[in-house]
Amino acid sequence: MSQPGQVPAPIKPTDLRGILNYVPRFQGQIFIIALDGVIVADENLSNLLLDIAVLRSLHIKVVLVHGVGHQLKELSVIRNIPISDVEGTGPVDAATLDLAIRASSRVSHQILEGLTQSGQKCAITNSVRAAPVGIVKGVDLQFAGKVDRLDTEFIQHLIESQAVPIIQPIGFDRDGHTLRINSDLLATELAIELRATKVIYLGPNPALEVRGEVRRQISVDELDRILAEPGDAIDARFRSKAVHAVKAIQAGVPRVHFVDGRVHDALLNEIFSNEGVGTLVYGNDYQQIRKATRRDSRRIYNLTRNAVKREELVHRTLQAVEKNIENFFVFEIDENLIACVALALYPDRPDVAELGSLYVLPFYHRRGIGKKMVEYACLEAKKRGIRQVIALSTQSYAFFTSVCGFGEVGKEVLPEARRQAYEQSGRNSRVLLKDL
Repeated sequence: MSQPGQVPAPIKPTDLRGILNYVPRFQGQIFIIALDGVIVADENLSNLLLDIAVLRSLHIKVVLVHGVGHQLKELSVIRNIPISDVEGTGPVDAATLDLAIRASSRVSHQILEGLTQSGQKCAITNSVRAAPVGIVKGVDLQFAGKVDRLDTEFIQHLIESQAVPIIQPIGFDRDGHTLRINSDLLATELAIELRATKVIYLGPNPALEVRGEVRRQISVDELDRILAEPGDAIDARFRSKAVHAVKAIQAGVPRVHFVDGRVHDALLNEIFSNEGVGTLVYGNDYQQIRKATRRDSRRIYNLTRNAVKREELVHRTLQAVEKNIENFFVFEIDENLIACVALALYPDRPDVAELGSLYVLPFYHRRGIGKKMVEYACLEAKKRGIRQVIALSTQSYAFFTSVCGFGEVGKEVLPEARRQAYEQSGRNSRVLLKDL
Protein backbone atom coordinates (compact mmCIF):
# COMPACT_ATOMS: atom_id res chain seq x y z
CA MET A 1 0.00 0.00 0.00
CA SER A 2 1.44 3.36 -1.00
CA GLN A 3 1.35 6.17 1.49
CA PRO A 4 -0.30 9.51 0.69
CA GLY A 5 1.92 11.44 -1.68
CA GLN A 6 3.49 8.30 -3.11
CA VAL A 7 2.53 6.90 -6.49
CA PRO A 8 1.99 3.12 -6.57
CA ALA A 9 3.13 1.08 -9.51
CA PRO A 10 0.80 1.92 -12.40
CA ILE A 11 -1.19 -0.76 -14.14
CA LYS A 12 1.16 -2.12 -16.78
CA PRO A 13 0.15 -3.01 -20.34
CA THR A 14 0.93 -6.62 -19.40
CA ASP A 15 -1.79 -6.38 -16.75
CA LEU A 16 -4.44 -5.42 -19.30
CA ARG A 17 -5.37 -9.05 -19.92
CA GLY A 18 -6.19 -9.41 -16.23
CA ILE A 19 -8.24 -6.20 -16.30
CA LEU A 20 -10.15 -7.36 -19.34
CA ASN A 21 -11.21 -10.48 -17.42
CA TYR A 22 -13.31 -8.22 -15.20
CA VAL A 23 -14.86 -6.11 -17.93
CA PRO A 24 -17.59 -8.56 -19.06
CA ARG A 25 -18.56 -9.12 -15.42
CA PHE A 26 -18.98 -5.42 -14.62
CA GLN A 27 -20.45 -4.12 -17.88
CA GLY A 28 -23.87 -2.61 -17.35
CA GLN A 29 -23.62 -2.75 -13.56
CA ILE A 30 -24.03 0.23 -11.26
CA PHE A 31 -21.27 1.36 -8.91
CA ILE A 32 -22.05 3.94 -6.22
CA ILE A 33 -18.88 5.96 -5.63
CA ALA A 34 -18.95 8.01 -2.43
CA LEU A 35 -16.39 10.82 -2.24
CA ASP A 36 -15.49 12.08 1.22
CA GLY A 37 -15.23 15.87 1.40
CA VAL A 38 -11.53 15.50 2.27
CA ILE A 39 -10.97 13.66 -1.02
CA VAL A 40 -12.75 16.35 -3.01
CA ALA A 41 -10.25 18.81 -1.54
CA ASP A 42 -7.27 16.53 -2.25
CA GLU A 43 -4.93 17.01 -5.20
CA ASN A 44 -5.73 13.47 -6.36
CA LEU A 45 -9.35 14.38 -7.22
CA SER A 46 -8.56 14.99 -10.89
CA ASN A 47 -6.98 11.52 -11.13
CA LEU A 48 -10.04 9.94 -9.50
CA LEU A 49 -12.35 11.64 -11.96
CA LEU A 50 -10.20 10.33 -14.82
CA ASP A 51 -10.52 6.84 -13.30
CA ILE A 52 -14.28 7.29 -13.29
CA ALA A 53 -14.06 8.21 -16.98
CA VAL A 54 -12.20 4.90 -17.51
CA LEU A 55 -15.01 3.02 -15.75
CA ARG A 56 -17.58 4.75 -17.94
CA SER A 57 -15.59 3.84 -21.07
CA LEU A 58 -15.89 0.20 -20.00
CA HIS A 59 -19.69 0.60 -19.85
CA ILE A 60 -19.79 0.57 -16.05
CA LYS A 61 -22.55 2.83 -14.77
CA VAL A 62 -21.45 5.27 -12.07
CA VAL A 63 -23.41 7.36 -9.59
CA LEU A 64 -21.38 9.87 -7.54
CA VAL A 65 -22.29 10.86 -4.00
CA HIS A 66 -20.21 13.41 -2.13
CA GLY A 67 -19.75 14.62 1.43
CA VAL A 68 -19.13 18.16 2.61
CA GLY A 69 -17.85 17.80 6.17
CA HIS A 70 -14.36 19.09 5.37
CA GLN A 71 -15.68 22.11 3.44
CA LEU A 72 -18.29 22.83 6.09
CA LYS A 73 -15.59 23.13 8.75
CA GLU A 74 -13.53 25.40 6.50
CA LEU A 75 -16.49 27.70 5.88
CA SER A 76 -17.21 27.80 9.60
CA VAL A 77 -13.72 29.11 10.26
CA ILE A 78 -13.68 31.55 7.33
CA ARG A 79 -17.04 33.08 8.23
CA ASN A 80 -16.60 32.70 11.99
CA ILE A 81 -19.94 30.91 12.27
CA PRO A 82 -20.16 28.03 14.79
CA ILE A 83 -21.65 24.84 13.40
CA SER A 84 -23.88 22.48 15.36
CA ASP A 85 -22.93 19.29 13.44
CA VAL A 86 -20.40 18.33 10.77
CA GLU A 87 -21.61 14.99 9.37
CA GLY A 88 -25.37 15.49 9.20
CA THR A 89 -26.08 12.97 11.96
CA GLY A 90 -26.57 15.38 14.88
CA PRO A 91 -28.63 18.54 15.35
CA VAL A 92 -28.39 20.79 12.29
CA ASP A 93 -29.35 24.37 13.12
CA ALA A 94 -30.27 27.01 10.54
CA ALA A 95 -26.76 28.51 10.34
CA THR A 96 -25.18 25.08 9.86
CA LEU A 97 -27.72 24.20 7.16
CA ASP A 98 -26.94 27.43 5.31
CA LEU A 99 -23.20 26.66 5.35
CA ALA A 100 -23.88 23.07 4.28
CA ILE A 101 -25.86 24.28 1.26
CA ARG A 102 -23.03 26.61 0.27
CA ALA A 103 -20.40 23.92 0.81
CA SER A 104 -22.44 21.41 -1.19
CA SER A 105 -22.81 23.81 -4.12
CA ARG A 106 -19.07 24.41 -4.17
CA VAL A 107 -18.19 20.71 -4.01
CA SER A 108 -20.74 19.70 -6.65
CA HIS A 109 -19.43 22.37 -9.00
CA GLN A 110 -15.86 21.20 -8.42
CA ILE A 111 -16.83 17.64 -9.36
CA LEU A 112 -18.90 18.90 -12.30
CA GLU A 113 -15.91 20.85 -13.57
CA GLY A 114 -13.53 17.89 -13.20
CA LEU A 115 -15.86 15.46 -14.97
CA THR A 116 -16.37 17.98 -17.78
CA GLN A 117 -12.61 18.23 -18.20
CA SER A 118 -12.53 14.42 -18.41
CA GLY A 119 -15.06 14.49 -21.25
CA GLN A 120 -17.97 13.16 -19.19
CA LYS A 121 -21.60 14.21 -19.29
CA CYS A 122 -22.92 14.75 -15.78
CA ALA A 123 -25.76 16.38 -13.89
CA ILE A 124 -26.44 17.61 -10.38
CA THR A 125 -29.86 16.36 -9.33
CA ASN A 126 -32.68 17.10 -6.93
CA SER A 127 -33.61 13.41 -6.83
CA VAL A 128 -33.53 12.97 -3.05
CA ARG A 129 -36.83 13.40 -1.21
CA ALA A 130 -36.10 13.82 2.51
CA ALA A 131 -37.97 13.91 5.78
CA PRO A 132 -36.84 15.45 9.07
CA VAL A 133 -35.19 13.02 11.45
CA GLY A 134 -37.18 14.71 14.21
CA ILE A 135 -36.58 14.31 17.93
CA VAL A 136 -34.20 11.55 18.99
CA LYS A 137 -33.75 10.73 22.69
CA GLY A 138 -35.27 14.09 23.59
CA VAL A 139 -33.03 16.08 21.23
CA ASP A 140 -34.55 17.97 18.29
CA LEU A 141 -32.25 17.39 15.29
CA GLN A 142 -33.88 20.35 13.52
CA PHE A 143 -32.76 20.39 9.86
CA ALA A 144 -31.12 16.96 9.85
CA GLY A 145 -32.84 14.75 7.30
CA LYS A 146 -33.27 11.12 6.36
CA VAL A 147 -34.08 9.66 2.96
CA ASP A 148 -37.82 9.48 2.39
CA ARG A 149 -37.81 8.55 -1.30
CA LEU A 150 -35.37 8.51 -4.21
CA ASP A 151 -36.38 9.45 -7.74
CA THR A 152 -34.74 6.37 -9.20
CA GLU A 153 -36.55 6.82 -12.52
CA PHE A 154 -34.83 10.19 -12.98
CA ILE A 155 -31.44 8.82 -11.92
CA GLN A 156 -31.81 5.82 -14.25
CA HIS A 157 -32.75 8.18 -17.10
CA LEU A 158 -29.50 10.10 -16.55
CA ILE A 159 -27.50 6.88 -16.44
CA GLU A 160 -29.08 5.58 -19.65
CA SER A 161 -28.31 8.96 -21.25
CA GLN A 162 -24.61 8.27 -20.55
CA ALA A 163 -24.49 10.95 -17.83
CA VAL A 164 -22.98 10.64 -14.37
CA PRO A 165 -25.53 11.70 -11.70
CA ILE A 166 -23.98 13.83 -8.95
CA ILE A 167 -25.92 13.41 -5.70
CA GLN A 168 -25.49 16.05 -2.99
CA PRO A 169 -25.88 15.33 0.74
CA ILE A 170 -28.92 17.58 0.59
CA GLY A 171 -32.55 16.58 0.28
CA PHE A 172 -35.88 18.34 -0.10
CA ASP A 173 -39.02 17.63 1.87
CA ARG A 174 -42.53 17.45 0.41
CA ASP A 175 -42.79 21.23 0.56
CA GLY A 176 -39.43 21.79 -1.14
CA HIS A 177 -37.59 22.79 2.05
CA THR A 178 -33.95 21.79 2.36
CA LEU A 179 -32.59 19.21 4.82
CA ARG A 180 -29.02 18.02 5.45
CA ILE A 181 -28.36 14.27 4.96
CA ASN A 182 -25.35 12.17 5.94
CA SER A 183 -23.53 11.16 2.73
CA ASP A 184 -22.64 7.63 3.96
CA LEU A 185 -26.32 6.94 4.59
CA LEU A 186 -27.21 8.45 1.21
CA ALA A 187 -24.74 6.20 -0.64
CA THR A 188 -26.25 3.13 0.99
CA GLU A 189 -29.85 4.14 0.22
CA LEU A 190 -28.94 4.79 -3.42
CA ALA A 191 -27.17 1.42 -3.72
CA ILE A 192 -30.19 -0.42 -2.32
CA GLU A 193 -32.77 1.36 -4.48
CA LEU A 194 -30.69 1.20 -7.68
CA ARG A 195 -29.65 -2.42 -7.02
CA ALA A 196 -26.01 -1.44 -7.34
CA THR A 197 -23.26 -4.06 -7.44
CA LYS A 198 -20.83 -2.02 -5.33
CA VAL A 199 -20.55 0.87 -2.96
CA ILE A 200 -17.03 2.31 -2.99
CA TYR A 201 -16.22 4.72 -0.18
CA LEU A 202 -13.24 6.91 -1.14
CA GLY A 203 -11.91 8.39 2.08
CA PRO A 204 -8.68 9.66 3.66
CA ASN A 205 -7.69 6.32 5.23
CA PRO A 206 -5.80 3.37 3.68
CA ALA A 207 -8.26 0.68 4.83
CA LEU A 208 -10.68 -0.32 7.56
CA GLU A 209 -9.02 -0.90 10.92
CA VAL A 210 -10.43 -3.20 13.60
CA ARG A 211 -8.78 -2.81 17.00
CA GLY A 212 -5.91 -1.03 15.26
CA GLU A 213 -5.39 -3.87 12.75
CA VAL A 214 -5.85 -3.25 9.03
CA ARG A 215 -8.43 -5.63 7.54
CA ARG A 216 -8.27 -6.24 3.81
CA GLN A 217 -11.43 -8.35 3.88
CA ILE A 218 -14.16 -8.81 6.42
CA SER A 219 -17.53 -10.54 6.27
CA VAL A 220 -20.64 -8.54 7.01
CA ASP A 221 -21.52 -10.92 9.88
CA GLU A 222 -18.19 -10.31 11.59
CA LEU A 223 -18.36 -6.55 11.05
CA ASP A 224 -21.90 -6.44 12.42
CA ARG A 225 -20.82 -8.36 15.54
CA ILE A 226 -17.89 -6.02 16.12
CA LEU A 227 -20.06 -2.92 15.74
CA ALA A 228 -22.43 -4.32 18.39
CA GLU A 229 -19.61 -4.77 20.90
CA PRO A 230 -19.04 -2.10 23.56
CA GLY A 231 -15.89 -0.03 23.23
CA ASP A 232 -14.05 1.40 20.27
CA ALA A 233 -12.96 -1.66 18.27
CA ILE A 234 -13.84 0.44 15.23
CA ASP A 235 -12.95 4.08 15.84
CA ALA A 236 -14.84 7.17 14.74
CA ARG A 237 -12.96 7.49 11.41
CA PHE A 238 -14.62 4.34 10.10
CA ARG A 239 -17.71 3.80 12.18
CA SER A 240 -20.28 5.59 10.03
CA LYS A 241 -19.11 3.91 6.83
CA ALA A 242 -18.93 0.52 8.59
CA VAL A 243 -22.50 0.86 9.89
CA HIS A 244 -23.80 1.74 6.45
CA ALA A 245 -21.74 -0.97 4.77
CA VAL A 246 -23.52 -3.54 6.96
CA LYS A 247 -26.91 -2.06 6.10
CA ALA A 248 -26.13 -2.11 2.36
CA ILE A 249 -25.01 -5.74 2.26
CA GLN A 250 -27.83 -6.95 4.48
CA ALA A 251 -30.20 -5.30 1.99
CA GLY A 252 -28.67 -7.15 -0.94
CA VAL A 253 -25.74 -5.06 -2.19
CA PRO A 254 -23.00 -7.66 -2.90
CA ARG A 255 -19.84 -5.67 -2.05
CA VAL A 256 -18.74 -2.55 -0.19
CA HIS A 257 -15.18 -1.23 -0.52
CA PHE A 258 -13.18 1.23 1.59
CA VAL A 259 -10.43 2.80 -0.53
CA ASP A 260 -7.85 5.54 0.09
CA GLY A 261 -8.90 8.27 -2.31
CA ARG A 262 -5.59 10.10 -1.90
CA VAL A 263 -3.60 7.38 -3.67
CA HIS A 264 -3.10 7.49 -7.42
CA ASP A 265 -4.75 4.55 -9.26
CA ALA A 266 -6.16 3.14 -6.00
CA LEU A 267 -9.73 3.04 -7.35
CA LEU A 268 -8.80 1.03 -10.46
CA ASN A 269 -6.43 -1.26 -8.53
CA GLU A 270 -9.18 -2.03 -6.02
CA ILE A 271 -11.69 -2.91 -8.72
CA PHE A 272 -9.44 -4.68 -11.21
CA SER A 273 -7.16 -6.86 -9.11
CA ASN A 274 -7.49 -9.98 -6.97
CA GLU A 275 -5.87 -8.46 -3.90
CA GLY A 276 -7.18 -4.90 -4.05
CA VAL A 277 -5.64 -2.04 -2.09
CA GLY A 278 -8.34 -1.19 0.43
CA THR A 279 -10.92 -3.19 2.40
CA LEU A 280 -13.64 -5.41 0.98
CA VAL A 281 -16.79 -6.07 3.03
CA TYR A 282 -18.72 -9.06 1.72
CA GLY A 283 -21.75 -11.16 2.55
CA ASN A 284 -22.05 -14.16 4.85
CA ASP A 285 -19.31 -16.78 5.12
CA TYR A 286 -20.76 -19.12 2.49
CA GLN A 287 -22.22 -16.49 0.17
CA GLN A 288 -19.02 -16.44 -1.92
CA ILE A 289 -19.07 -20.22 -2.48
CA ARG A 290 -21.04 -21.77 -5.33
CA LYS A 291 -21.20 -24.89 -7.44
CA ALA A 292 -18.79 -24.73 -10.38
CA THR A 293 -20.04 -24.53 -13.96
CA ARG A 294 -18.40 -25.60 -17.20
CA ARG A 295 -17.09 -22.09 -17.83
CA ASP A 296 -15.05 -22.42 -14.62
CA SER A 297 -13.08 -25.45 -15.89
CA ARG A 298 -10.09 -23.59 -17.29
CA ARG A 299 -10.01 -21.21 -14.33
CA ILE A 300 -9.92 -24.13 -11.89
CA TYR A 301 -7.20 -25.79 -13.96
CA ASN A 302 -5.10 -22.58 -13.96
CA LEU A 303 -5.80 -21.95 -10.28
CA THR A 304 -4.40 -25.31 -9.16
CA ARG A 305 -1.40 -25.68 -11.49
CA ASN A 306 1.17 -24.35 -9.02
CA ALA A 307 -0.07 -26.72 -6.30
CA VAL A 308 0.29 -29.62 -8.74
CA LYS A 309 3.88 -28.57 -9.49
CA ARG A 310 4.63 -28.62 -5.76
CA GLU A 311 2.96 -32.05 -5.52
CA GLU A 312 0.39 -30.72 -3.10
CA LEU A 313 -2.41 -31.82 -5.42
CA VAL A 314 -2.81 -34.71 -7.83
CA HIS A 315 -2.34 -33.71 -11.45
CA ARG A 316 -5.61 -33.28 -13.35
CA THR A 317 -5.76 -32.43 -17.04
CA LEU A 318 -8.10 -29.74 -18.25
CA GLN A 319 -10.22 -32.47 -19.78
CA ALA A 320 -10.40 -34.27 -16.41
CA VAL A 321 -11.54 -31.07 -14.71
CA GLU A 322 -14.17 -30.50 -17.39
CA LYS A 323 -15.40 -34.09 -17.10
CA ASN A 324 -15.81 -33.82 -13.31
CA ILE A 325 -16.85 -30.16 -13.09
CA GLU A 326 -20.12 -31.07 -11.32
CA ASN A 327 -18.00 -32.20 -8.34
CA PHE A 328 -16.31 -28.81 -7.83
CA PHE A 329 -17.19 -25.84 -5.67
CA VAL A 330 -15.48 -22.46 -6.04
CA PHE A 331 -14.97 -19.38 -3.87
CA GLU A 332 -15.33 -16.05 -5.67
CA ILE A 333 -14.44 -12.48 -4.88
CA ASP A 334 -15.84 -10.10 -7.49
CA GLU A 335 -16.37 -13.14 -9.74
CA ASN A 336 -12.67 -14.00 -9.56
CA LEU A 337 -11.86 -17.55 -8.38
CA ILE A 338 -9.56 -17.62 -5.37
CA ALA A 339 -10.27 -21.14 -4.03
CA CYS A 340 -11.75 -24.47 -5.06
CA VAL A 341 -12.60 -27.89 -3.65
CA ALA A 342 -14.04 -31.09 -5.13
CA LEU A 343 -16.38 -33.67 -3.61
CA ALA A 344 -16.31 -37.05 -5.38
CA LEU A 345 -18.76 -39.88 -4.69
CA TYR A 346 -17.86 -43.59 -4.57
CA PRO A 347 -20.22 -45.69 -6.76
CA ASP A 348 -19.80 -48.73 -4.49
CA ARG A 349 -20.10 -46.77 -1.21
CA PRO A 350 -23.07 -44.35 -1.42
CA ASP A 351 -22.58 -43.25 2.19
CA VAL A 352 -18.94 -42.10 1.69
CA ALA A 353 -17.46 -39.23 -0.35
CA GLU A 354 -13.92 -38.02 -0.97
CA LEU A 355 -12.85 -34.40 -0.61
CA GLY A 356 -10.06 -33.33 -2.94
CA SER A 357 -8.49 -30.54 -5.04
CA LEU A 358 -8.64 -28.15 -2.10
CA TYR A 359 -6.66 -25.05 -3.02
CA VAL A 360 -6.59 -21.40 -1.88
CA LEU A 361 -4.52 -18.68 -3.56
CA PRO A 362 -1.50 -17.88 -1.32
CA PHE A 363 -2.56 -14.23 -0.90
CA TYR A 364 -5.71 -15.47 0.89
CA HIS A 365 -4.00 -17.93 3.25
CA ARG A 366 -4.66 -17.70 7.00
CA ARG A 367 -8.04 -16.04 6.46
CA GLY A 368 -10.19 -19.09 7.14
CA ILE A 369 -11.17 -19.63 3.50
CA GLY A 370 -9.77 -23.18 3.33
CA LYS A 371 -11.78 -24.13 6.41
CA LYS A 372 -14.93 -22.61 4.91
CA MET A 373 -14.43 -24.60 1.71
CA VAL A 374 -14.11 -27.87 3.67
CA GLU A 375 -17.11 -27.03 5.85
CA TYR A 376 -19.20 -26.15 2.82
CA ALA A 377 -18.26 -29.38 1.03
CA CYS A 378 -19.15 -31.37 4.15
CA LEU A 379 -22.52 -29.62 4.40
CA GLU A 380 -23.23 -30.46 0.76
CA ALA A 381 -22.21 -34.07 1.39
CA LYS A 382 -24.51 -34.30 4.38
CA LYS A 383 -27.42 -33.00 2.29
CA ARG A 384 -26.82 -35.90 -0.10
CA GLY A 385 -26.99 -38.46 2.68
CA ILE A 386 -23.22 -38.91 2.98
CA ARG A 387 -22.14 -40.09 6.45
CA GLN A 388 -18.35 -39.96 6.12
CA VAL A 389 -15.94 -37.79 4.17
CA ILE A 390 -12.41 -38.97 3.32
CA ALA A 391 -9.47 -36.73 2.43
CA LEU A 392 -6.05 -37.84 1.16
CA SER A 393 -3.20 -35.45 1.88
CA THR A 394 0.59 -35.42 1.59
CA GLN A 395 1.34 -31.92 2.89
CA SER A 396 -1.83 -30.50 4.45
CA TYR A 397 -2.85 -33.28 6.82
CA ALA A 398 -2.19 -31.07 9.86
CA PHE A 399 -4.73 -28.57 8.50
CA PHE A 400 -7.34 -31.31 8.10
CA THR A 401 -6.77 -32.80 11.55
CA SER A 402 -6.24 -29.68 13.68
CA VAL A 403 -8.54 -27.22 11.89
CA CYS A 404 -11.22 -29.29 10.15
CA GLY A 405 -11.79 -32.14 12.60
CA PHE A 406 -10.55 -35.07 10.50
CA GLY A 407 -8.80 -38.04 12.07
CA GLU A 408 -6.08 -40.21 10.53
CA VAL A 409 -7.10 -43.76 9.64
CA GLY A 410 -5.70 -46.67 7.68
CA LYS A 411 -6.07 -47.12 3.94
CA GLU A 412 -8.42 -50.04 4.59
CA VAL A 413 -11.33 -47.57 4.89
CA LEU A 414 -11.01 -46.79 1.18
CA PRO A 415 -13.34 -48.66 -1.16
CA GLU A 416 -11.55 -51.40 -3.11
CA ALA A 417 -11.22 -49.57 -6.43
CA ARG A 418 -10.06 -46.38 -4.71
CA ARG A 419 -7.54 -48.29 -2.60
CA GLN A 420 -5.99 -49.82 -5.72
CA ALA A 421 -5.62 -46.38 -7.31
CA TYR A 422 -4.15 -45.08 -4.05
CA GLU A 423 -1.49 -47.81 -3.97
CA GLN A 424 -0.63 -47.39 -7.66
CA SER A 425 -0.11 -43.64 -7.30
CA GLY A 426 2.92 -44.08 -5.01
CA ARG A 427 2.14 -40.76 -3.28
CA ASN A 428 1.80 -42.42 0.14
CA SER A 429 -0.83 -39.87 1.16
CA ARG A 430 -2.22 -39.92 4.67
CA VAL A 431 -5.81 -41.11 4.79
CA LEU A 432 -8.08 -38.83 6.85
CA LEU A 433 -11.70 -39.38 7.84
CA LYS A 434 -14.50 -37.23 9.21
CA ASP A 435 -17.88 -38.47 10.43
CA LEU A 436 -20.75 -36.14 9.51
